[in-house]
Amino acid sequence: MRVLLVGAGGVGTAITRIAARREFFDGFVVADYDLARAEAAVAALGEAGGGRFRARRVDASDEAAVVALLTEEECDVLLNATDPRFVMPLFEAALAAGSHYVDMAMSLSRPHPELPYARCGVKLGDEQFERADAWEKSGRLALVGMGVEPGLSDVFARYAADELFDTIEEIGIRDGANLTVEGHEFAPSFNIWTTIEECLNPPVVHERDRGWFTTEPFSEPEVFDFPEGIGPVECVNVEHEEVLLVPRWVDADRVTFKYGLGEDFIGKLKTLHALGLDSTEPVTVRGADGTPVRVSPRDVVAACLPDPATLGDRMSGKTCAGTWVKGTKDGRPREVYLYHVVDNGWSMREYGSQAVVWQTAVNPVVALELMAGGVWAGSGVLGPEALPPRPFLDLLTAYESPWGLREQG
Repeated sequence: MRVLLVGAGGVGTAITRIAARREFFDGFVVADYDLARAEAAVAALGEAGGGRFRARRVDASDEAAVVALLTEEECDVLLNATDPRFVMPLFEAALAAGSHYVDMAMSLSRPHPELPYARCGVKLGDEQFERADAWEKSGRLALVGMGVEPGLSDVFARYAADELFDTIEEIGIRDGANLTVEGHEFAPSFNIWTTIEECLNPPVVHERDRGWFTTEPFSEPEVFDFPEGIGPVECVNVEHEEVLLVPRWVDADRVTFKYGLGEDFIGKLKTLHALGLDSTEPVTVRGADGTPVRVSPRDVVAACLPDPATLGDRMSGKTCAGTWVKGTKDGRPREVYLYHVVDNGWSMREYGSQAVVWQTAVNPVVALELMAGGVWAGSGVLGPEALPPRPFLDLLTAYESPWGLREQG
C-alpha cells in the first residue's frame, strides 16, 4: 500500500509517528500547503521512518493538483488530515485518480434557512453520500468519519449492536476530559476552527419515528461520569458526524452526541457567536499601511490562539472518547459505556504528541492497516459502522492502545 497523507498539522504529524512503527505500507507521502511543515514531519521520524516517508507540497483546495500527485506517486489511498473545508476537493480527487479515500471529518453542513433549530438543512456528509453511486461503480472505498469521534465511537456502536445487545433504545456518544494547559486561560485542545463549527451549529439528533432533526446549541445538558479518574463532566448536544452515520447501519431508537465542554468553554463560544467572530464570511479591515484586507473572523480567532499540537508539554490530564448504549440483552435491560482513554503524559512520552491529536490519529492508521490486509474492504461511501468491528478493536489493542467496557447498571 502507498498512502498520500494530506495535512501535516498536529493530527497529520501524529499519524506519521504512529504509522512509522508499522509495516503494512510501502510508501507514505506527506503533503501540505506548507512544504516546510511536511518536511519537518518526515524529518522528525529520523531512522524510524525507514526511508518510506517523503514530503511533497500540495494545495488541498486544488483538486487537479491532488489528482496529479496521487497519480505521480502511485498512491492507493488518500488520507485526509485537513480541516473539513477541504473534504470535497480531496474526496473528489481520490475518486478521479482511482484511489481509496479516508477522512476523519465529513463534508460541511448548512443550517435550515428558516427553521435552523427544528429541521436539518444540508447535513454533515450529505455531499459525500450524494456521490455514493459513483464510488460504488469505481470499485473504490471512501471510508468517511474514521477518526476517534467520529470513527472509533462508530466502531463501538456497531460492536455493541453485534455482540452486546438484542435491542437498542439509545446510542449516545459521550466525550469528556480533565485536561488542563498551564499558562493559558483559553487553549482548546483541538482545532478551534472545527470546534466552533461543531459547537455553534444546530446539534442534530436522530429518532426512529422522527428521523434527523435539530435543537438549540448546547441543549439537553447532563452530567456524565467518565472513567479512569476523569469523573463527572457536564455534557451538551453538539453537531457531530456519528448522529448522521450510526443510524444508516445500526438499528437504534435514538442517537445523540454530547460533548463535555464545561460552563466556561460554552460561555466563551457564546461570546464569539454574539460578536460575530465565529463567522467564516470575510470582512474588510484596514492593514497597518491602511490597505483594505479581506479576512474571515473565525480565521482571526484561530490565528490568535495557540496551535493545539504545540501544547503537549504544558498539558496534563486525560481525554476520553466513548459510546454509551442502552437497551436489552436476553430479555433484560442493559446499559454499557465503551470507551478509550489517553493520558497526555503517556502520549507525550511515547510519541511526542498531545493526547487529543494522538487519540484522533491512531484510528485512521488502524483502519489503513485493515484495508491493506483486505480485512476491511468494500466500495462506495461507508462509515466505520458498516465494517466488522472486532478486527478493528483487536488491532487497536495491538497498537498498545486498549479500550474499555463499563457496565452502567
